[in-house]
Amino acid sequence: MSEHICAEIVPIFEQLDHDELLKISSLVVHHHFQKGEVILSPNTPSQLVIVAAGAAKSYQLSASGKEQLLSVLDAGDFEGEKNLFGVQNQELYVETLKNSAVCTIATSEFQQLLENYPSIALKLLKSNAEKIAALEKQNQLLNHDSVEQRLATYLLDLAKIKNNDQIVLPMKLKELASFLGTTPETISRKLHIFSDRALINQERHTITIKDSTALEELKNA
Repeated sequence: MSEHICAEIVPIFEQLDHDELLKISSLVVHHHFQKGEVILSPNTPSQLVIVAAGAAKSYQLSASGKEQLLSVLDAGDFEGEKNLFGVQNQELYVETLKNSAVCTIATSEFQQLLENYPSIALKLLKSNAEKIAALEKQNQLLNHDSVEQRLATYLLDLAKIKNNDQIVLPMKLKELASFLGTTPETISRKLHIFSDRALINQERHTITIKDSTALEELKNA
């Protein structure tokens, strides 16, 4: 791992030069976590968490304690930016999905960076707006009455984002089920139904949409 790998792979630091990346690197603390470890929660110090290698998930808990997946984080993704603007974390959790290398930057030190590099603050605001838009999209999905509608909408949206009818599910069935507000067994069953109807072809995590028109009709039913 290079000296400032975390800074190099995070989009909000893209336009910084070598010396500026080194400055950020001096504030970074490197960690290694095993699969299933919680690296950010309402009880952890206020900080920005960057996934350098591996994968993690961000989620919140309902009043009943049920986990609701918000996103899957890959290398270069980060969480905790709300902390940087003084918003206390009261419900967000980040947990590793596999053994992972993670970098953290304390909020107090990062706020000084924002004063020195205003462009980072603008990129953070853009990133936060994108996350809000994604959450709004997820809420729209959950408003569909049937799991089939939610799944059809999700697959069509993913194909639209990738601009390809062949897509790779970015998360395991357990995470996808949490994201769509159902169970892994139900997701697996609905995917088999879609395959039997010749709407899709599935090979492990790769799905090819074969009848987008029928999926659109199902989505809008």
